[in-house]
Amino acid sequence: MGLISEVLLLPFAPVRGSAWAIRQVLQEAERIYYDPATVRAELARLEERLEAGEITEEEFDRLEDELLDRLEIASRGSAGTGNGTTP
Repeated sequence: MGLISEVLLLPFAPVRGSAWAIRQVLQEAERIYYDPATVRAELARLEERLEAGEITEEEFDRLEDELLDRLEIASRGSAGTGNGTTP
């Protein structure tokens, strides 16, 4: 039965391949987004923007909270999964 289903589903192989590629790209983007080093670098850039007067204190607080939330999610993900890549 496996061979027959493979033959019948062959026209959909490009779709399955595309779906796999999309999943891989999303996983990598998520890994980078929640990477603690990336978040810390963004926090440093955010502080530089505040000191340069590019953003207000309110904007800084809001953006800092978002980054700290990402950092917390990353640390929970690494504690729960053991690899730190999936929050």
